Amino acid sequence: MLYVITGPPAAGKTSWIQAHATARDIVIDLDRIAVALTGPGAPQWNQDALVLRVAHKARFAAMHEAFELRDKLDVYLIHTMPSPKAMAKYKRLDAQIVTVDPGQDIVMQRIDAMRDPDMRRVATRWYRHRPQAHRQTMPQASRTW
Repeated sequence: MLYVITGPPAAGKTSWIQAHATARDIVIDLDRIAVALTGPGAPQWNQDALVLRVAHKARFAAMHEAFELRDKLDVYLIHTMPSPKAMAKYKRLDAQIVTVDPGQDIVMQRIDAMRDPDMRRVATRWYRHRPQAHRQTMPQASRTW
């Protein structure tokens, strides 16, 4: 089964996966990939353009392979704001779309407390432009912040 986890930055997407995935499942998370590709002491949420360039390539390769295995194990993909084209692909793959959204006020507080301030812009765009299909939300708190 393929699970596509959407939501604004700092919503709790990774925490949702931690609560549902098992050690055998595949988890494709750009933040985790970026950390895996950088040296000791790199930030947990690395927004460096060069790191992200490599991380995106690794993410696409992982997605391609994992999608072929979704009938043998569960695949969890974090995709903050999928395009209509990506959503169409996920629907063709019979993905379950999960939107994690504790609300804009909470998201902005979390970004201010622990993320790069540029993530406020991403969160604002997510709330302004998310498709109607994303309006089904998981409002519960994801973890103790």
